[in-house]
Amino acid sequence: MTQTTTDRPAGRASGSVVPVLAFAGIVVAVMQTLLVPVIKDLPQLLDTDPGNATWVLTSTLLSGAVATPIMGRLGDLYGKRRMLILSLAVMVVGALVSALTSDLLLMITGRTLQGFAMGAIPLGIGLMRDMLPRERLGSAMALMSSSIGVGGGLALPAAALVAQHADWHALFYGAAGLGVLSITLTLLVVPESPMRAEGSFDLLGALGLSAGLVLFLLPITKGSDWGWTSGTTLGLFGAAAVVLLLWGVMELRVKAPLVDLRTTARPAVLFTNLASIMVGVSFYVVSLVLPQLLQLPKSTGYGLGQSMVVAGLLVAPLGLTMMFTAPVYARLSAKYGPKVTLILGLLIIAIGYGAGLGLMSAAWQSLVISVLLGAGIGLAYSSLPALIVGAVPASETGAANGLNTLMRSIGTSVSSAVIGMVLANTANNVGGVAIPTMHGFRVSFLIATAAVAVGLLLALFLPGRRPAAHPQLRASSEEEANLEHAEAVLRGFRGRVLDADGAPVARAKVTLIDRRGRQAGATLSAEDGGYALTVPSQGSYVVAVRAPGHAPLASSATHAGDDRPVDLDLPLPGATVRV
Repeated sequence: MTQTTTDRPAGRASGSVVPVLAFAGIVVAVMQTLLVPVIKDLPQLLDTDPGNATWVLTSTLLSGAVATPIMGRLGDLYGKRRMLILSLAVMVVGALVSALTSDLLLMITGRTLQGFAMGAIPLGIGLMRDMLPRERLGSAMALMSSSIGVGGGLALPAAALVAQHADWHALFYGAAGLGVLSITLTLLVVPESPMRAEGSFDLLGALGLSAGLVLFLLPITKGSDWGWTSGTTLGLFGAAAVVLLLWGVMELRVKAPLVDLRTTARPAVLFTNLASIMVGVSFYVVSLVLPQLLQLPKSTGYGLGQSMVVAGLLVAPLGLTMMFTAPVYARLSAKYGPKVTLILGLLIIAIGYGAGLGLMSAAWQSLVISVLLGAGIGLAYSSLPALIVGAVPASETGAANGLNTLMRSIGTSVSSAVIGMVLANTANNVGGVAIPTMHGFRVSFLIATAAVAVGLLLALFLPGRRPAAHPQLRASSEEEANLEHAEAVLRGFRGRVLDADGAPVARAKVTLIDRRGRQAGATLSAEDGGYALTVPSQGSYVVAVRAPGHAPLASSATHAGDDRPVDLDLPLPGATVRV
């Protein structure tokens, strides 16, 4: 069995951990919208044609999609804090490369490196799960999950202000400075997690997934330029299907896969990931439509004639509302569960887009739409990591949340491609310039509403919350759900983790291993040391336990397979233990 090691034992997390990790998520999200204010000027700035200039944006998207699940798995294996710092460091290098050049190839290289930082979001969520007590976990994960939207929303007005009054390279110097600040705060405040996954890194699986994602996302982002029915687009889609299918077959046969597809196929994980795609689609529509509507000249008859900076400020409440929604989500989720909050968030998004169809005639109306959609998207985004965390073992948190973040990125990519095509096909040509129409904006809002409707349908298939033995306790992760129902465990082991003096040991990792050496279950002990594990079948098992500052323990036990729990306390020795 692979032993758990840490670079630095994680004690009780300080109150600064959550804002520092959320800040890292915001910094990473800034990379996605950093160049939005200067998109139309990129061909001139880089001395290239518009088709080549789009690679400056596409490269960041592709590298982010590839890095997210890979960095999540590496974090599970070798330390989430370590991989978080590495992600931010690569981003800083990429920002400096872009800041020092106007050459297209070097700029694409720098932007590719910046995209690798997207893995920081699932890594931060994983760190929170490993370190925070249950009463703080819900709101913390909600804030970290929402940081994608918060960073994107706040970056728009800030980037517009810089681009309007300074050289555009200053955007990258600013991004590098934020990255360095985030690394410094992480080193000073965030401890390493003691949790480690079993096994080794699946390099072949990482290469296969990377190839499949690039082959799939490339035609999505470039399809409007190449033509959706062109041989290149259709060929890449076909190649993606073949590569991802072969990758899936291979992952099912690997002992320690990059992505545990069997876990991914669980209803709670599968429907959460599918709903995440729909939330990603709906989130990006407003980011594409409102800035254009606000900046179009009033001479069009429907444009609102605002400057780049004012347009960014009017859309900024989208991100701010998402940030302030996190504590509201925590209360709602504690009472009703993350499934209900996801459904509520999707309903608010639907109301926001429905109202938006008639609220496009004044600048203040854009503010109303931004606040409504920010509240709905904030609730929906906040619910996703709680649903994932509640359905996977603690050792797979990074990889599972990485895959979920990837699903959101796929949603935004699909949204960008579809909405871009709609706006282009409904545009009016005025003096050789394509001007988006009000009809195109409304069709875009209808597409977002349809995506939300699909997301609602998927959310209804999510497993509901099981009745708790103690209604006053609310679970925010799988191990906490196990602890709440410890009295109700029938076919399994239950007991307490104790130190050498008989005192309870909280948040110790308890792992169930079958006779073939495979993990059959895992959980964390509660504040009173209690744990509960269900066995899949009759037989002999090893119950292993690890906790920072204690020697590990492995205890052999047998379960008859009937509906009676086996009481098994796990006393941790103070020094070395031999089994």
